[in-house]
Amino acid sequence: MANKGRKFLELVALVDRLRGPDGCPWDREQTFDTLKPLLLEEAYETLEALDSGDRSAFCSELGDLLFQVAFLSQMAETEGAFDIDEVADGVVGKMVRRHPHVFGDAKADSAEGVLHQWEDIKRRERAGGSDGGSGEDSILDRLPRLPALLTALKITAKASRVGFDWSHIDGVFEKLEEEIGELRQALDSPPAARPERVEQEVGDLLFAAVNIARFLDIDPETALRKSNRKFVERFQFIEAALRREGKDLGNATLEEMEEHWEQAKKDL
Repeated sequence: MANKGRKFLELVALVDRLRGPDGCPWDREQTFDTLKPLLLEEAYETLEALDSGDRSAFCSELGDLLFQVAFLSQMAETEGAFDIDEVADGVVGKMVRRHPHVFGDAKADSAEGVLHQWEDIKRRERAGGSDGGSGEDSILDRLPRLPALLTALKITAKASRVGFDWSHIDGVFEKLEEEIGELRQALDSPPAARPERVEQEVGDLLFAAVNIARFLDIDPETALRKSNRKFVERFQFIEAALRREGKDLGNATLEEMEEHWEQAKKDL
């Protein structure tokens, strides 16, 4: 492992070449705005490869994601903001500060203890301005811009770490049932107020479902991606079965589709 990290330096040099005067016109024309969707796309493709269990694909997608980091850092260097060394130095410093049980004298004997310590250090950093904060001291300050499902998980996890949580999962199920009841009530509300009330109650229902996932130590984003994939596979099974019968979705009955759906549940 003596040469560990050598290829990273080659990557940085490659990006410099691509963005240089004799490099690629497309790469030179990119802006932070044009790269935003690419960064998000690469992150999701990395997650998909990780879920697949194909470590070769995972390695490849991590490389694409790392390329985005190097590329964006080079663009920032061009405008005089920071360079890749500052990016690395910043995260190294942050990780050392937030792992005093590894690099200092603090004690943390469990993963839960580490998370409590992590949040406490982040609050102190914000109060002192070392992490770009304004001094406001809320555990829900400066939540990252994540998909709503992941944001809900992050909010509830942070609240749980300071004791704002149910003591048993039965309480979460009761909350879920309460939200279902409130959604039914919203559906019976006067027409003028119904859309807003229904939207609010659907959101509360989803939020309660995220709490169940968190309580069971399940990542709701991963669980939902798997359910999405399972639905697609089963629906494609229906389409293929109907084609074998000389039919398509337009002229098949719901009963026929449900029959094939049940078969897909057995076969897939």
